[in-house]
Amino acid sequence: MGFQQENDMTIKTGDRLPSATLMEMQDGKPTPVTTGDFFKGRRVVLFALPGAFTPTCSAKHVPGFVANHDALKARGVDAIACLSVNDAFVMGAWGKDQGAGDKVHMLADGNGDFTRAVGLVMDGTKFGMGQRSQRYSMVVEDGVVESLNVEEPGAYEVSSAEYLLGSGQLS
Repeated sequence: MGFQQENDMTIKTGDRLPSATLMEMQDGKPTPVTTGDFFKGRRVVLFALPGAFTPTCSAKHVPGFVANHDALKARGVDAIACLSVNDAFVMGAWGKDQGAGDKVHMLADGNGDFTRAVGLVMDGTKFGMGQRSQRYSMVVEDGVVESLNVEEPGAYEVSSAEYLLGSGQLS
């Protein structure tokens, strides 16, 4: 049971992230976070997934980044962010459920604008999920993609925190 992927103009290593406004729960309310401000002047691991509270995302993906927070920081990562095409309320609740705290920023791409702009849309309409994000991770240095790891449909390998730590991408 795979999802259909749309790969027209996928972002690649060396590209600058597109300008977009995401949302993050801050002080109990949805707060705009621009990609320009969030990624400026720092090294960020951004990982994206199809949906909050979904099985692989909740059992493995987010917990791996929460558990490996300190190891990632030790490799020069300034911030870790999880992105999903969900609203800020859902992402905030999921972050609490996952114990993300101040370790992982839970960024909502509610309308999928950023996901479309980077060309990493997953069509989950036949599963009642609409247009979502593919599962991937990227290392971003001052707004420029340093490395990108996009999963094959249904897979969970190259987008994990463990993969990033063992792959040499964070040297």
